[in-house]
Order: sequence, then C-alpha cells, then structure tokens
Amino acid sequence: MTRGVHPACLPPYGSESPTSAAKAMGNTLVTLVGALLLCGAHFHRQPLKKEGAGCSHHSQCSSDCCLINFDLGGAFCAPRARLTKLCLPQTKGPLNIICPCRRILSCSTGDPNCPRRCHWI
Repeated sequence: MTRGVHPACLPPYGSESPTSAAKAMGNTLVTLVGALLLCGAHFHRQPLKKEGAGCSHHSQCSSDCCLINFDLGGAFCAPRARLTKLCLPQTKGPLNIICPCRRILSCSTGDPNCPRRCHWI
C-alpha cells in the first residue's frame, strides 16, 4: 500500500499512472459534452405560433389546432372550440377541419345524428 493514499483512490490494477487516468477522464468528458451539444440541437423547439399564423402541423400552434383554409388554401393556427361549438374529439393528423374543444370541455353528442359539440365534462 502506498503511504498516505487511501486504497480506494488507487487505480484498479495499480498499473495506470495518474496522467493516463486524467487523459481518459478528459476524453470521456469531451465525448459527453459533444453528445449533449448534439442532443440539445436536435431537441431545440421553435416557439409555438399564435392564432392566425400559418402552420403545417397542429404541434406548431399554441392552441394545438392547425385548421385548413379551403377558401384561401394553406392552413392557420386557430383557437380550440368553445362551449356548444362544433368540435372533434382529438387532433388526428397534421391538419384539422374542425378544432378540438378547450381543455375543460368535452367533445360529445347525445344523438348519433347530430354533430359533436363542446360540453362541460
């Protein structure tokens, strides 16, 4: 045992010098930082668009509803449906024809012949 050094601080096999262990730690740190930078760039999100802004997918809108504009072509971010308004139960696909309800409302119908509307839960 080396005098003044705790056994847990020694290299596993005793053959590595302190400089080679430091180099290995440095290489590991550089690799980890590089991976984090790449992942951070991959997961960077654009700010959500406000109502009326052009969109191509519902996930781009703060309301989570990208509504198709048949008259002008294209699509725009639209507000979620209010109480008693026509609705869809959920967002499917990138664009909507009718938006889902606001968060505290439920999209349902009591009559299968009537369209779905937003109601209190």
